Amino acid sequence: MRRTASRPPTEAAPETEPEPAAPVAPAPAAAPPPVQQPQLSTEFAFELPRGYVDESGTVHREGVMRLATARDELVPLRDLRVQENPAYLSVVLLGRVITRLGTLPQVHDGVVENMFASDLAFLQDFYRQVNAEGHTRAEVSCPHCEQPFEVELGGSRLGES
Repeated sequence: MRRTASRPPTEAAPETEPEPAAPVAPAPAAAPPPVQQPQLSTEFAFELPRGYVDESGTVHREGVMRLATARDELVPLRDLRVQENPAYLSVVLLGRVITRLGTLPQVHDGVVENMFASDLAFLQDFYRQVNAEGHTRAEVSCPHCEQPFEVELGGSRLGES
C-alpha cells in the first residue's frame, strides 16, 4: 500500500449540531399593480351634417353633447310644450344636453327647434348612441343559421328606454 504525503489539516467541523435556522417569514406578496379603471367619458364631440345658422348667418357645425342624467329626461316631461306635443320632448332634451355648438354663447331648446330636420335627426341618433352605449343592444344568434347579430331592446324615441 502506498501512502501519499499528508495534507495540511483543514478546519474541523464543529462537533456540535448546527442550530436550526430561524424561520424566515415569507416575503409579503407584492401588491398587484393597480387595475386601471377606464375613464368615464361624459362629453362627446360631434359635427352636424348641415349646421345651425344663427341670426347673423354664421353656420355652427361643431359641438359637444354631455351624458344625460335622469333629471334631464324627467324635467322635460313637465314642460307644457311636451305635454301638448310629445314630439317636442327631443327638442327640450337636446337643449339640455348640448353644452357647446360652434361659437354660440349658449345652447337651449330655442336653438334646437331652429335646426334643420337632418341635423335634428342626427342629434337624436347621436343622443341614443352616447347614452345607451350598448346597454340596449343584445347579441343573439339566428336559430336557423346560427349567425350572430345584434337586436335593439330599448325604445325607439329619444327619452324612451
